[in-house]
Amino acid sequence: MNELEQELKQLIIDTLDLEDIAVADIDSHEALFVEGLGLDSIDALELGLALQKRYGVKGDADSEQIKIHFACVHNLALFVNAQTSTQADEKGEH
Repeated sequence: MNELEQELKQLIIDTLDLEDIAVADIDSHEALFVEGLGLDSIDALELGLALQKRYGVKGDADSEQIKIHFACVHNLALFVNAQTSTQADEKGEH
């Protein structure tokens, strides 16, 4: 399992107080919203704030792309990785 995906799963569990779910219970390609974990729009906002706080990434909530990024943990990891890489490049940290 990808380390970032594992971190994101734990972040989801901690942020949304999912007491009956463990990291191992979340499939990286399982839907996060409606089906799968069954998260809703309030959960999306909380998760977005947690991602911004932890990784310094943010997306446009009205963007169609953000729906793709938040579709599953795998996509979320790709988004966070791309955003943090871009930020590092802009700061000359790569």
